[in-house]
Amino acid sequence: MNNREPAAIFWFRRDLRLEDNAGLSHALNSGDRVLPLFIFDRNILGKLEDRYDRRMSFIHGALEHLQKQLKAGLMRYAARTPILDELNISHNGHFDDEEEEVKDKWKNWVFELETSPRFNAEESYKRLQFNNSVNISKVTPDIKVEVEVGYSYNRQRFIDGDEDTTYIRSSRSIDNLIVKSLGNHWSYGLRWELGSSSSRNYDFNNMFLPSLEYNLFPYSESTHRQLRFLYSVGYQYSNYIDTTIYNKTYEHLFLHQMRVAYQIQEKWGSVNLSMLYSGYLHDLSKTSVELYASVRVRIVKGLSISVNGGGGYINDQLALRNEGLSEAERLLKLKEQATSYNLQGGISLTYTFGSIYNNVVNPRFGNGGGGYNY
Repeated sequence: MNNREPAAIFWFRRDLRLEDNAGLSHALNSGDRVLPLFIFDRNILGKLEDRYDRRMSFIHGALEHLQKQLKAGLMRYAARTPILDELNISHNGHFDDEEEEVKDKWKNWVFELETSPRFNAEESYKRLQFNNSVNISKVTPDIKVEVEVGYSYNRQRFIDGDEDTTYIRSSRSIDNLIVKSLGNHWSYGLRWELGSSSSRNYDFNNMFLPSLEYNLFPYSESTHRQLRFLYSVGYQYSNYIDTTIYNKTYEHLFLHQMRVAYQIQEKWGSVNLSMLYSGYLHDLSKTSVELYASVRVRIVKGLSISVNGGGGYINDQLALRNEGLSEAERLLKLKEQATSYNLQGGISLTYTFGSIYNNVVNPRFGNGGGGYNY
């Protein structure tokens, strides 16, 4: 604006309508010229795997309709200018009294099936591995429902002369997450995790965790910054494959968890920090604390470098087997081993290009599957 007159900028975000829009009404009543805009955030959209995401098509349609409404609203001002003689008004001959309703036959439900079989074979070694998963989710600004069913199978066969040995490791899991919004700062929900694991000594494990979360910043700002505190307290039933070091074959346990996650997203990159505390209520010394941090810095357009690392203190391995482990079980990590800490870290380069589209953003409780990621 060359004349440098003041203008009110109105940012269309989730409410893509002109009528009954309180924010737009305040902008129009400010007395300044109003500049309406909608922003596609490349930092989020570039992560979408499906560039033809159906929700993105819905947003595009809503924006096109919004733009037509804005253009129509300018007609009364154009009629007072010489440009009126250059306008040609027409219609397609079809008129509906009611606005066409966008119908979603899936009702916001998304289904994803994945299988990843792998194998390799040598004269003295053969390996077969399966990783299968089914993901079902429904995400809106008010609710989040996620169900993830997973199955993994790893069979290794060693052949040494007349000796033929096979080792098998497998796991099954059903992770459920249900979250309901309580406003722009609070959410409540439930994590329910079921599973079995030959390496972790679980013939069956059931963890039921009602949870409450508070976000210091409004959820509407989640694409820019978050500071979330999630507290969970609940029940765990564990039925073990082998007797544990505490001489248990099964246990009824109560536990609580505290998760803290912080994220900022800026033009130069992003920072993610998270902490998880977990403890059993029957013995307050049985706890674990995990920390994780990652920093992503944009070098040039599309190119970024990421550094991540984490570690934890571990003193809650209640499922450890009482019997000793064989050399093969240790080397192949067929069974969980005692440890008082873990460390991890890495660095990666990422280059992103191509079309970008949006998706519904609902960060409440992080992602499903028992994690607290972004």
